[in-house]
Amino acid sequence: MSLQCGIVGLPNVGKSTLFNCLSNAKAQSANFPFCTIEPNVGVITVPDERLNRLAELCKPERIVPTTVEIVDIAGLVKGASKGEGLGNKFLANIRETDAIIHVLRCFDDENVVHVDGSVNPVRDKEIIDTELQLRDLETIESRIAKVQKQAQTGGDKQAKLIYEVLAKYKTALEQGKSARTVSFDTKDEQAAAHDLFLLTNKPVMYVCNVDEKSAVAGNSYVEQVKNAVKDEDAEVLVLAAQTESEIAEFDDFQERQMFLQEIGLEESGVARLIKSAYSLLKLKTFLTAGADEVRAWTFRNGYKAPQCAGVIHTDFERGFIRAEVIKYEDFITLKSESACKEAGKLSVEGKEYIVQDGDIMHFRFNV
Repeated sequence: MSLQCGIVGLPNVGKSTLFNCLSNAKAQSANFPFCTIEPNVGVITVPDERLNRLAELCKPERIVPTTVEIVDIAGLVKGASKGEGLGNKFLANIRETDAIIHVLRCFDDENVVHVDGSVNPVRDKEIIDTELQLRDLETIESRIAKVQKQAQTGGDKQAKLIYEVLAKYKTALEQGKSARTVSFDTKDEQAAAHDLFLLTNKPVMYVCNVDEKSAVAGNSYVEQVKNAVKDEDAEVLVLAAQTESEIAEFDDFQERQMFLQEIGLEESGVARLIKSAYSLLKLKTFLTAGADEVRAWTFRNGYKAPQCAGVIHTDFERGFIRAEVIKYEDFITLKSESACKEAGKLSVEGKEYIVQDGDIMHFRFNV
């Protein structure tokens, strides 16, 4: 399941530094705008302590974590919706992603220039919001021109439905609101809205890039951001990208943990970001555990057992018979599959079973 989060922001806010921390791919990081011309894609391992605990019990030959793709996209400037800077390339790249990680500069450093001359994360956020909203408004107005007459004069119910969805979005965008703030009551409206693939309808997480001393408690810039997005139903994550790059240099796990403790963090900002990105994409994990491998598999929230079987192989879904399920907590407590069976903690589920995060699955199929 290949799903992408796009890292966006104004030039020189720390996007590429953050990307370098996330990925082994080294995006060029320099103190000038547009050093990232083509989007850099990194396949990022999702931290999951459950895999290590299962491996201690199963002694597998290999451990296979799940992953998520992170894309570092060129910095955007005011006027991007009209093609300014690298606007057209930026907008095309962000359209291809499934969610947005919006990096905001929340630190002072006279040695790092700001494209607008001063540090103001709320202003920076609004610049990008406005450019994305303007492009979405262009999309909406173009679609309205195609369906308005058909919706108002003909008997086409679908055209009328689409027109009403477009009209709601147009009103919001003209008020300077993003498409994600608009809600729809019926499944038909929700489906029509989804099919528009609007930029400002993508889920978003704001990452406040701070200095090291603010990595734990944040600072006044972070508070400004939190206040500005309080009505957006968006997550705000605080990290120090430059400090994270230092953490990434530690090859030894114990040394890394000692460094984290010294600066007052229980977990690196990168680990928190990856987990949050995974959640932002509405993804969950089911597990398989045995002597060959302990493995995490990605699935969308709400998937039923046959769909999750198909994540492993399409034949598993096509010939699905049943799923044998052990809850992770039961496996850890009882320490083996056989013990779980004896204790009645292995359930047999059919096609309507909705898989839960952390379920340990074994699929029976016949093709």
